[in-house]
Amino acid sequence: MNVKAISVNIGKALLVSALFMALSVGVSLIYGRDSGFVPLLVSFVVTLIVGGFPFIFVDNVPSLSMKDGFVTIVLAWILSFIFGMLPYVLWGGEFTLVNAWFESVSGYTTTGSTILNNIEALPKSLLFWRSSTHYIGGLGVVVFLLLVMPDASPYRLRLTNMELSALSKDGYRYKSTKVVWVITMVYIGLTVTSCLALWGAGMPFFDAVNHAFSIAATGGFSTKNISIAAFDSDLINLVAMIFMAVAAIHFGLLYAVVATRSFKPLNNPVVKYYFCSILVLSLIASFSLIKDGGYDSWGKALMDSAFNVVSYMSTTGFANCDNSQWPWLASIVLIFVSFHCGCSGSTTGGIKVDRLLIAFKAIGNEVRRRLHPSSVSQVRLGGHNFPDSTIGAVMMFIVMYVLVIFASVLLVMIFGTDATEAVSGVIASVGSVGPGIGELGSMDNYSSQLISAKIIYTFDMFLGRLEIYPVLVVLSMMFKSEG
Repeated sequence: MNVKAISVNIGKALLVSALFMALSVGVSLIYGRDSGFVPLLVSFVVTLIVGGFPFIFVDNVPSLSMKDGFVTIVLAWILSFIFGMLPYVLWGGEFTLVNAWFESVSGYTTTGSTILNNIEALPKSLLFWRSSTHYIGGLGVVVFLLLVMPDASPYRLRLTNMELSALSKDGYRYKSTKVVWVITMVYIGLTVTSCLALWGAGMPFFDAVNHAFSIAATGGFSTKNISIAAFDSDLINLVAMIFMAVAAIHFGLLYAVVATRSFKPLNNPVVKYYFCSILVLSLIASFSLIKDGGYDSWGKALMDSAFNVVSYMSTTGFANCDNSQWPWLASIVLIFVSFHCGCSGSTTGGIKVDRLLIAFKAIGNEVRRRLHPSSVSQVRLGGHNFPDSTIGAVMMFIVMYVLVIFASVLLVMIFGTDATEAVSGVIASVGSVGPGIGELGSMDNYSSQLISAKIIYTFDMFLGRLEIYPVLVVLSMMFKSEG
């Protein structure tokens, strides 16, 4: 392994965290040097020293091999989790060592689960740092992969392509050097516009900034104990719902819409399927709320169901109501969208609508082959043919995704967690959704979960955020080196 190159690239990731710690220190000073000042200042100094240390000894950074790239990715995320928990541990309160680890992992992976019973007890500087971990993690996943992967690696080429050829009839493509710029511009644009819109809708500016961080990263950390519901505003709910839905669309397509000043790039099967899914599933959940959920008004039922469907599907996880007592049909809808999630090329987690649509098409294609064995047919999506190798990769990912959930549920239940909570917590963690159903619903938290369950959930968050393969590659390398 190229230790010098790996250490320098990990150092870059830690310096990004140090930068946001410094901004959080600034927030503390703005609000009268609150109780988060010392923990954040100490954390900043420690992270800055460790992150900058490799640059003292490495003059020319050698290029990374593909294996080195995977090792860098995994180690950079793990060390970010560790240094990211320092402000929590030093501040104290509800943050035991395990709880601080859980909150840090949940933040960086943009899952949005929390162990806090009283979020509003945190000083504003620590609330800002908490939201910042979302912001770092949301942009960092794709951008950091592009920065550390060697130019010729298939993994980088797949990311660089941004999958636009399969998503847009106009076939927008970007050069490797432009991809990071495209992603960053869309990310910042979403943050600024959603912040201004929330502020204009009546949300205080500090809260608007923090919620905008969560929306752009599709994370879900809020500054309030009861999330968006605390503002008791239909307008804020509507603004948040619109931006959550937009943030789950492919960033390349959003950039193309702005660049061409046309919605034509969104005229493709994946985006149509995405919005149709939101509509149909919201209607099903609304029907369930009217029939068995005690709702008297279709308007209220539609608003609550649509908000929750978009919140879970975008993996943001904001709450506008308490869904812990929703009837089973509406709860099943939320479980399904936790698998489903948003589009590839966004910051959402889960299987993603692209893979599911390809899988549905592949199943239909296989049925046709069985009915007409002599016919030649291929899976087509948006005017593009998908080879069997692509179909196989999609199906393999879905199988692995389900196996991770199955194994995790078994482990959590073995350690003593209730079956419903185990299934709900694991699906929400692997999908980076945050809230689950029942006792882990939209306005509840993970504080009462067993320590063993919390640790398993954080591993699931990590696997889900990196889409399983990078972690498996590094584990395989470790076992091979031992053998």
